[in-house]
Amino acid sequence: MPCNGEIIERNIIEFQKIQAHMMIAKDENATRTYASLKNDYFSLKAVLNSLGVNLTDIDRIKE
Repeated sequence: MPCNGEIIERNIIEFQKIQAHMMIAKDENATRTYASLKNDYFSLKAVLNSLGVNLTDIDRIKE
């Protein structure tokens, strides 16, 4: 069973990947792709907030 640190680390990595893909989708004007990624972004953001992670430094999208 993973400890909280491993869960947080895994979710931060996924959060950063989603943000990178969102930036690419936005640059390419891929609105449907961006909207789909945004759902994952909000879900991961909620999970990280519930785990007490301060997103100030790692949230580059800020939506």
